[in-house]
Amino acid sequence: MKHLLLYCRPGFEGECAQEIEARAAEREVYGFARVKGNTGYVLFECYDPADSAKLLSQLPVNKLIFARQMIRVAPQVLEMSTDDRLNPLYMAVAEDMPECGQLWVETLDTNEGKELNRLCRSIATPMKAFFKKAGKLTAKEHSAKPVMHVCFTGTDSAFIGYSQPKNHYPHLMGIMRLKFPKDAPSRSTLKLEEAFHYFLSKTQREKRMESGMNAVDLGAAPGGWTYQLVQKGMMVSAVDNGPMDQKLLDSGQVKHIREDGFKWLPKKHNVHWLVCDMIESPKRVANLMCDWFIDEWCIEAIFNLKLPVKRRFHTVEECLELIYERLDKAGVPYRLAAKHLYYDREEITVHLSRK
Repeated sequence: MKHLLLYCRPGFEGECAQEIEARAAEREVYGFARVKGNTGYVLFECYDPADSAKLLSQLPVNKLIFARQMIRVAPQVLEMSTDDRLNPLYMAVAEDMPECGQLWVETLDTNEGKELNRLCRSIATPMKAFFKKAGKLTAKEHSAKPVMHVCFTGTDSAFIGYSQPKNHYPHLMGIMRLKFPKDAPSRSTLKLEEAFHYFLSKTQREKRMESGMNAVDLGAAPGGWTYQLVQKGMMVSAVDNGPMDQKLLDSGQVKHIREDGFKWLPKKHNVHWLVCDMIESPKRVANLMCDWFIDEWCIEAIFNLKLPVKRRFHTVEECLELIYERLDKAGVPYRLAAKHLYYDREEITVHLSRK
């Protein structure tokens, strides 16, 4: 098994490929990415089969920005008979598949993939029974063992492989599905909700998102991100020249400040959370976040970097390097994580916090 299958947002296969090649080279692993546009996946082929196992164990999937999942797989199984899909899948990995503790039957995040959901649901139960009998799946689910993935790319084609138990995203297809709150003023609220769940554990959310905390939302109108802060009981300074949702203003937790988010600063150093989803140059936003941290105006921040049509991967690298250099030079102790989340579109989300 010399291939790694990486799920990504359709249209971002190129960025996902550039990233896996760069991160693999840093670990002295060499290969090449097979890319087909708008498929929702990238296949990285290592020159040495042992290197795919090395990457799976040494490269944290949460350090990859554009990949939603990373799976060690056999070559794509093609031309399966509708009467027998199980034996061809088993034969593809009979020698290389370790005993797994769970089976995820998946498809890709494309329109074609959606049409395969019914097949995935119908075949999941017999597939579990088959692989248990074959000794490739434990009798009961075992979270400490690898996860077996079967990803259908068509009714007669699929990838089969596994991810490591402590190095995979714990959702089918690498996607956290959230329900849009009917009283939220915009769908952008889901971006911040997903970010809170992705970057912070349940325990961390309980400790670092307490009722009564002070928060700032730069570029807040109409209030999609402010809504999430209000739901958690925070007192929010919503900075934007545009109008805010009246229900949020009526909550008594929101102070609407009609000013430019790049110029306004709080009067006191008592802000825990800073959030920002402004449609501005990503480098300008990155510099603004650095200013807030260097001058100690906040403790944690979640912000989006809007990406250009071209050079998206390089833009991300340049913006993150800018943040590293400025904060390191200023002597600010920090943690940084970035991800192209499911509810993001032409942007990535960054979490920055003080150590």
